[in-house]
Amino acid sequence: MIELAGISKSYGSHPALSNVSLTIPDQARIALLGPSGSGKTTLLRLIAGLEVPDAGTISFDGGIISSPEYVLPPSERSMGFVFQSAALWPHMTVSDNILFGLSHLPEKEQQQRLGTLLERMKITPVKDRFPDQISGGEARRVGLARALAPRPTTLLFDEPLTNLDRKLRDDLLSLISETIRETGSAMVYVTHDEYEAECVADTIIRFDKGTISR
Repeated sequence: MIELAGISKSYGSHPALSNVSLTIPDQARIALLGPSGSGKTTLLRLIAGLEVPDAGTISFDGGIISSPEYVLPPSERSMGFVFQSAALWPHMTVSDNILFGLSHLPEKEQQQRLGTLLERMKITPVKDRFPDQISGGEARRVGLARALAPRPTTLLFDEPLTNLDRKLRDDLLSLISETIRETGSAMVYVTHDEYEAECVADTIIRFDKGTISR
């Protein structure tokens, strides 16, 4: 369970979040919905450990992982992050991108996990290609596979389907929903699109001007 208590964050004189408190239970599927600049992406980055809060705490299973004085590194949080763009390593093949977070496993286990994800994401035919040799939809699937590879307890999505056509977006929304159910991971999905939020989440939390809208 992730608990945010009194979280505030400003950039210069601009308050991005103001005294936000939120509980994310295990296996919850939550969408943060709101317009650009409402603070939802900032909150996601704080949960991931990519930003430091100005005030408040973030706890995971009762232990503090973020505060103004302390931030547990993102690599130690058991969280997968899927960005707006696929954000793949350009010098690595599709397979190597997915294997990136699995170096701690024995080689045989790495290859088994890789094979499962390639098949699940339907990207086996492009496994030896580089990111500039695959389509945008394939790149999004690789990004999802890379986030899933270490079996994180929580998956964080920051508008992952931006600029995709309707059919491809619907295909990936179905894939995300099915995958989350199968893995049992908790999910926090940031979007400004109500349709996406309704497709993937059990709970929709609306953001406006740095606060949760009631």
